[in-house]
Amino acid sequence: MTPKLPALVCALVALAASGAAAQTPTPIADRYREAATRIIQTAQADSAAWDRIATLTDTYGHRLSGSRALEDAIDWMLAQMQRDGFDRAWTEPVKIPHWVRGQESAELVSPRRAKLHMLGLGMSVGTPKNGITAPVLVVKSFDELTARAAEAKGKIVLFNEPWVNYGATVRYRTGGASAAAKVGARAVLIRSVAATSIRSPHTGTLVYDTTVAKIPAAALSTEDADMLARMAARGQAVVVTLKMEARQLPDADGRNILAEIRGSEHPEEVVVLGGHIDSWDVGTGAMDDAGGVVASWEALRLIQRLGLKPRRTIRVVGWTNEENGTRGGTGYRDAHRAEVDNHILAIESDGGVFAPKGFGATASPAAIEMLREISTLLAPIGADDLSIGGGGADIGPIMQLGVPGLGLSVEGERYFWYHHSEGDMVDKLDPAEVAKCVATLAVMAYVVADMPDRLPRGEPMRRQ
Repeated sequence: MTPKLPALVCALVALAASGAAAQTPTPIADRYREAATRIIQTAQADSAAWDRIATLTDTYGHRLSGSRALEDAIDWMLAQMQRDGFDRAWTEPVKIPHWVRGQESAELVSPRRAKLHMLGLGMSVGTPKNGITAPVLVVKSFDELTARAAEAKGKIVLFNEPWVNYGATVRYRTGGASAAAKVGARAVLIRSVAATSIRSPHTGTLVYDTTVAKIPAAALSTEDADMLARMAARGQAVVVTLKMEARQLPDADGRNILAEIRGSEHPEEVVVLGGHIDSWDVGTGAMDDAGGVVASWEALRLIQRLGLKPRRTIRVVGWTNEENGTRGGTGYRDAHRAEVDNHILAIESDGGVFAPKGFGATASPAAIEMLREISTLLAPIGADDLSIGGGGADIGPIMQLGVPGLGLSVEGERYFWYHHSEGDMVDKLDPAEVAKCVATLAVMAYVVADMPDRLPRGEPMRRQ
């Protein structure tokens, strides 16, 4: 018996609807929810990542570019990666700057004698053997220095700009020496670029203007900088002796360190993540950036341990020389330039491995939409935020060639308490927070490496 027409139509409509539903792609988050849950739970089951950060930093200490400690740390890391059983672990040569601090001191001579707590700035030149003894001109800004230029000749200029944020305040560290040299100063001191202090100076690199003389530069603890400023404000004659043996040696042989899991379907396509293996020559560089390197390394190891086999290659990199040259990032770009079109995403962790909030992204609108969906998988650990604008110094060179970039975003209130200071040691990191960073990096790297479609490129979205 022939069915009635309305019943036949309804049946055909229902059949068509079910067929269409079967062809509708599964949303990324639904497809990867189970894997993400396994990654998050397993990452938080132990303190393996924190333990490795502690072993690295306790054993090898700080790792300044050109130092034996840095190269020994890379040797150790390579051996461990080979034991981890990755598809490949290797190093790639990079020529790196070799700056040596030497002995240094700053002493208040007038209105009384007292030791000042100081650290020479990276890449600074040294003083004459007997040091520089000179009156101090205290200013708060570049504009004030310009206004008082006639007073600066033959003096030591102190920039005592209070902390605003890193971007606003660091310019006195990078550019203060050349600004002071232009008005005839003999040396420069800066108030440490630090959010807080227990009379602890913070170092960091400077950048000399090649059109003016290079003069010695050092950071004072915020307390000492404020003390000199108060003395000057009272009209007291402030005189300081600065001694620095800092010197620049010829470039040294350095290395980036890499390991990867090869993709099962598209091994030529790469998701790269990492941090920098070098550090300043104070503290042990646990927060900046052994934590970022090890968390990325542990993310790769976690993916492997869980038997997850992504379609694309996931590569971890410990970049060298981020702190005073970024030669590791440019060296990686140059060594892998032919592969850049197949670099799907670059992820960097260089802000401390504190409680993760998510990522800052520099990518096209279409990629941002996909990354936001992936980020929802990180809601259980509070790391599901995706903001516009992000990356890092080491992935910057390949991002400039079009590779989408992510920078791990964390609760960073404590970061600039210890940044580039003797306080940067592993006790500042919490094992549970480190484990969450491992999970955050692993989920993002794995899903982007495994999802059926490549992360789309295009003109990146800009902050509004």
